[in-house]
Amino acid sequence: MKKISSSSWAFLIILSFITGCGQGTPEKPVIKIGCAAPLTGDQAQIGIDTCHGVQLAIDQANEKNASSSYKFEALSLDDQHNPAQAVNAAKKFVADRDVLAVVGHFNSSCTKPASAIYHEARLTQVTAASTNPEISRQGFDTFFRVAATDDVQGPRGADFVAKKLSIKKVFVIDDKTTYGKGLADEFEKESRKLGVIILGHEGITQGDKDFSSLLTKIAPSNPDLIYFGGIYPEGALLIRQARALNIRAAFMGGDGLVTPVFIQLATPEIAEGTYATMVGGDMKKLPSAQEFISAYEKHYGKLGQWSAYGYDAANILITAIQKASQKDRETVLRAMREIPKFEGVTGEIVFDEKGDNQKQFIGIFKVEKGEFTYLGPAE
Repeated sequence: MKKISSSSWAFLIILSFITGCGQGTPEKPVIKIGCAAPLTGDQAQIGIDTCHGVQLAIDQANEKNASSSYKFEALSLDDQHNPAQAVNAAKKFVADRDVLAVVGHFNSSCTKPASAIYHEARLTQVTAASTNPEISRQGFDTFFRVAATDDVQGPRGADFVAKKLSIKKVFVIDDKTTYGKGLADEFEKESRKLGVIILGHEGITQGDKDFSSLLTKIAPSNPDLIYFGGIYPEGALLIRQARALNIRAAFMGGDGLVTPVFIQLATPEIAEGTYATMVGGDMKKLPSAQEFISAYEKHYGKLGQWSAYGYDAANILITAIQKASQKDRETVLRAMREIPKFEGVTGEIVFDEKGDNQKQFIGIFKVEKGEFTYLGPAE
């Protein structure tokens, strides 16, 4: 065997040391926060906007706590606004022991079945956008939401229609989802109390493209307003096809319409004058949100309507995880329940015993000159 010289040994020792240094310090343990939303397909923009808000909160937390013994990571999963896919995503989060909490889902029809999975696994869930009130009535102590609920949003929309717009006759349409039908039902119920005549209430199916037969049926009743409980892809098609049939009724919906994509799909000319209720008001007019907006738009471009809610949801979870001080789901959940209030960029957030935000604010928006303009609070 060939002997290795002393100088060669010295070289090997130095090489070994350099190689070890090249690996750097050991990687910090990772704590993941999930984000579940539609990230592909026709509702992708609202999901991407929400998860961008989550990512920004995590990036800022890591920068602020650079000396911390662990590192936060976002794990985003696409639920395709499909309840079955939402359950699959929830199971993936649960199986990953690094995931200590989840921001999700966007659609109420996804959040509701997924919430049972999180509850069984004791995994804290905060939805930034699901508004159906039945979700929090299931009694799952792992569930929280920062958004307002449909039993607040629907009636306030009805109040605006009856008292501010002096609308007398309304035809109601919903997309038959947990969110859309729930919101439309609440709007209809309050409208009837206020003396508004409900000419009819029909359902459509998400993904359908042709609503001409329904609209042809509606036209002879000559409604003053068509109210739609649903999301912007179908909402844009409904108003376009209504105008093509010369139905001049005003058009209104809920927070599922409030995105620039609705205006793009409908065209600015056709979307002009559309009304919508939205959880919260004009973020750009809130002093508390200015730093967030600047940071968000620097990284991701134009602020999305749901970005701030994703950001607040993630920051509440980060606060709970830091308060827990250990990588344990049950401890994080307990810490979450012990947060008395949270000052977010969307305003003060205070959870009740069901996990609902007690500080529920609804704004009224109207499409004017190609963008959603904030008119003021819905009272």
